[in-house]
Amino acid sequence: MFPKTIFVIIVILALVSLACGITINVPVEQMSTGPNQTETINVPVPDASPANLELTFGAGELKINPGAEDALVEGTATYNVEDLKPNVDVEGRLIRIKTGDFEINGLPSIRAKDVTNIWDIKLGDAAMKLAIKAGAYQGTFELGGLSLTWLEVSDGAADVRLNFSQPNRVEMEKLQYITGASNVKLSGLANANFTSMVFRSGAGDYTLDFSGTLQRDAEVKIESGVSQVTIIVPAGVSAVVTFRAGISNIDTSGDWEKSGNEYYLTGSGPTLNITVDMGAGNLNLRTAP
Repeated sequence: MFPKTIFVIIVILALVSLACGITINVPVEQMSTGPNQTETINVPVPDASPANLELTFGAGELKINPGAEDALVEGTATYNVEDLKPNVDVEGRLIRIKTGDFEINGLPSIRAKDVTNIWDIKLGDAAMKLAIKAGAYQGTFELGGLSLTWLEVSDGAADVRLNFSQPNRVEMEKLQYITGASNVKLSGLANANFTSMVFRSGAGDYTLDFSGTLQRDAEVKIESGVSQVTIIVPAGVSAVVTFRAGISNIDTSGDWEKSGNEYYLTGSGPTLNITVDMGAGNLNLRTAP
């Protein structure tokens, strides 16, 4: 079912849009729901490497896990609006999987909670670039143990939990996450094995947990609006957090030390260099056992 919190956000945005003009006639979109249908998704590993996988998802629930056997992608899509049927397009090593041609041109005439759109997919361990483009949705991503050379996530009003419970098998050139007004928690980030990471967000609540094994020096850039950002670094890891003007409050717990506009942890091994640029809000620095 459509997440209730996401539906509330959509309603608020719609009301704000309507408030901007008093002469707008908003059409009513006729949406027809039916019984749940389940579509099987199965994409073999392309001959060329790395694969370039793009997942374009509208609204609903998206679940991603490792575990595809002898395939790049396998899983199911369950929906009850015909236009939500997923499309799979394969061009060499470029694979696009997207929600069908469903568009809302006005206010829907049925309750959003009556709409079902759930993708439950597994990814194989072949080397791949992964891009996830989503709207108002709930996401649960377990990406540990995959072979991601590049990861890009962009979403809107989202509630997302992304985790690397195991080390990424190859070096990730870049991890980029761009989100709107959302609630996002990223865990096990050191296991992502990235060289560079960019996190951009609007207003919301965001947790970036760099637990795992840091295999090389890594650069992280965080840009956020009026929000609450929590950064967690394991004790014993060398880390430097540089903040810029605009942050209204910085709270620390653990072994963080301060020098000018920098907070740092003394540790061994590679160094995690984090730059934070926030319009306003709270920055929480934490250490984990």
